[in-house]
Amino acid sequence: MSKKNILIALASASALVLSACGGGGPSADEGKFTDGKVVLAVLNDASGVYKDLSGPNSVKAVEMAVADYQEKYGDKAVVKEVEVKSADHQNKPDIANTKAQELYDRDGADIILDVPTSSAALAVAGQALAKKKLFVDIGAGTTELTNGQCNKYTFHWAYDTYQLANVTGTAVTENGAKNWQIIYPDYAFGQDMDKSFTAAVDKAGGSVGDHIATPFPNDNFSTFLTKAAGEKPDVIGAMQAGGDLINLVKQYNEAGLKDDGISLAVGLMFITDIHSLGVEAFEGTQFAEAWYWNHDDENRAWADKFLEKTQTRPSFAHAANYSAAAAYLEAVQETGTDDADTIVKNLEGKKINDVFLKNGEVRAQDHRVIHDVYLAKVKAKADVTEDWDYEEIVSTIPAADAFMPLSESTCKMDG
Repeated sequence: MSKKNILIALASASALVLSACGGGGPSADEGKFTDGKVVLAVLNDASGVYKDLSGPNSVKAVEMAVADYQEKYGDKAVVKEVEVKSADHQNKPDIANTKAQELYDRDGADIILDVPTSSAALAVAGQALAKKKLFVDIGAGTTELTNGQCNKYTFHWAYDTYQLANVTGTAVTENGAKNWQIIYPDYAFGQDMDKSFTAAVDKAGGSVGDHIATPFPNDNFSTFLTKAAGEKPDVIGAMQAGGDLINLVKQYNEAGLKDDGISLAVGLMFITDIHSLGVEAFEGTQFAEAWYWNHDDENRAWADKFLEKTQTRPSFAHAANYSAAAAYLEAVQETGTDDADTIVKNLEGKKINDVFLKNGEVRAQDHRVIHDVYLAKVKAKADVTEDWDYEEIVSTIPAADAFMPLSESTCKMDG
């Protein structure tokens, strides 16, 4: 997909809007901005297996954050011009690396957002460190972003493999599915998921038999499912995401494995996956959910605005991109600059509660953003009362319990 450049001029708001919204912050000083404006770039999969869960609609979510910044601050905004750019990394780390260089150097991006596909995200993190520019990852899950390959300019906003395994692996095992087979995509995310789920299952008193690697992306999982089912496990752990997960679940159902008494645990689920196949394909499946559009009134109100702009309900990746873009713009407003080192200092240790982050905190030590997450279950078709309302929130896992504790972190902050 060709790059999409959207220029959003921050016009003055009326005195009535300013009095209603409050506002304030440092006075505008273009000398504190490298080029007189702020550039936010969204780098993700615009055409492949992760298109629906993030893709072009994550760009829309970032545009919404910019518009809300405009409405909140009006002529008190410290930056008068915000530009949103986007690029397609095609889920390939080499392309992600090149696109990140172009966005930082040629397009003047102050921050890159999103970047699903862990191998691509690690490449962008390396560029962020080299260029001393911000990168806030939303779509990738690898814990390496806040562990062995952490750096001063990279933040991990929405979820990671430790959190997914800690919630889903633990719950499914404690509910009686002790014997696992794991099918995972053979790249950084899948390898990390396999490692994280194995640790969580072992800790909960279960065990993992085979660890079955598959190509990425992939559309035929029948051989891998047959191999896993041949071991007569209680559960098959599917560590795919997006289009790959949809294909795997479809083939799991076609093979009748559920009728054979083999349940399916999904490592990473998005609302778009359920919508694509229908609740019947996933009914009863429990999984870790970072955010759900219909969980409370605040979420639903934002999701209604998103629906107006996109004609679809948001995944947690869309909401998290909005959250991260809004937090970045707030940091710019508070500091009066787009200087990366200054913004990093502003964000470190910050506590944030917004439409996505509940009890959120940006950990200074490793830049892992912790927040409340949920154990969710896919509803039965009879319980779905409106389109897209496919999930039941079973329980809330507090931020401090959901993510890897600092005592287990291996991060040595670079930069």
